[in-house]
Amino acid sequence: MIVFPAIDLKEGQVVRLAEGDMDRATVYGDDPAAQAMLFAEAGAQHLHVVDLDGAFAGESRNRGAVEQIVEQFPGHVQLGGGIRNREAVEGWFDLGVARIVIGTAALKDPEFVKDMAREFEGGIVVAVDARDGMVATEGWAEVSNVSIVDMARRFEDAGVASLLFTDIGRDGLLKGCNIDATVELAQRTDLPVIASGGVKGLDDIHILSMQASQGIEGVITGRALYDGRLDLAAALAMAARA
Repeated sequence: MIVFPAIDLKEGQVVRLAEGDMDRATVYGDDPAAQAMLFAEAGAQHLHVVDLDGAFAGESRNRGAVEQIVEQFPGHVQLGGGIRNREAVEGWFDLGVARIVIGTAALKDPEFVKDMAREFEGGIVVAVDARDGMVATEGWAEVSNVSIVDMARRFEDAGVASLLFTDIGRDGLLKGCNIDATVELAQRTDLPVIASGGVKGLDDIHILSMQASQGIEGVITGRALYDGRLDLAAALAMAARA
């Protein structure tokens, strides 16, 4: 199982939001590339980066910070936030991003996402972000009438690498990952699932790693790392054993 330490970008700074609310941002640093290297020094080979401003704007707003991260981080960078057209996808892959996470466009323009998944095999991750079981888009500002399972099933057999499932009601709150919903989603689709939202400590990593055989590919963690509640090296070691 892969552990993805997260770097969320807002106006060039490293932040964490509570429940996706841009007005509830905690700033953890102003040098995203340096933060990426700290994660690398702890042993991380994968990194999850989100352009929060881009998610609301529908286009990149933190390109410079992302470029520096990709240039310096020695592993694989997974990037999301406002990526909604071919030009953006191609541009980020050309820059060296390993995987692109698409959420809003996956709901509103699924054929585009399927085309990208076929063209960039193994490179496209579909974000399934949920409030009360329904898919949220536009930086989580809008909630659709589409269930997470229905959303996920649209992309089976389309070449999508993984699903990224976030329970928005837990994100950034250290309430614990919604493991039951994550595992249920993995069991009801043919795609591997990455868990996100609310990881509070090593127990979450342990429980998720025990479910790896159910289709859990990885877990994203942010605030628990920044607040010192989760030791990244220990989490990586536990996931590797699984």
